[in-house]
Amino acid sequence: MTHDREHFRSSYDGSPPWDIGKPQPAFHAAADKVVGSVLDAGCGTGEHALLFAARGHAATGFDFLKEPIAAARRKAVESSLVVTFLVKDALKLDEWTERFDNVLDSGLFHVFSDADRIGYVRGLKTVLNPGGRVFLLCFSDATPGTEGPRRVSQSELRHAFADGWEIHSIEPVRLEIRPEYRAGAFSGEDPRGWFLIARRLA
Repeated sequence: MTHDREHFRSSYDGSPPWDIGKPQPAFHAAADKVVGSVLDAGCGTGEHALLFAARGHAATGFDFLKEPIAAARRKAVESSLVVTFLVKDALKLDEWTERFDNVLDSGLFHVFSDADRIGYVRGLKTVLNPGGRVFLLCFSDATPGTEGPRRVSQSELRHAFADGWEIHSIEPVRLEIRPEYRAGAFSGEDPRGWFLIARRLA
């Protein structure tokens, strides 16, 4: 990972830029396209798993840190929603036995090195049912500067999902962040992102 476990743990000691207290708009916009069970990969405090649980989906979320998972579990209780939240490593998806119809990725793919991306996408194939889909939101190379996570080009996404996948769409979007982080690093704007929808081939 481009940031280690302690970096993310220390981020959750405060208010991380990406923890905006609601789902990202890109997932709201795509919600009607999601059919069946949902796995929220790198779920943080669980907003996207909770969104789809509220819409009637069987939902599971995982993160490699216990702190955001504890917060996600509290939110589920407070919202009277049934969601399974687990402490798991996204680079060990190939060890999972459970299968899902959809995987959500909000800001996880872009933290991986080139080598780890390969293993991660291979793991996505493992946990998805044939025909299942990935909905992936990541930082775009159209975001200026170097602040924040690694930038991802559209060609890198196409390369990552070239083998055994059908890419339905890659759309330019914005990643909403907490307002206090916009001013200095991103010129007062939300950073630019890509939103990919890809289907696992049988």
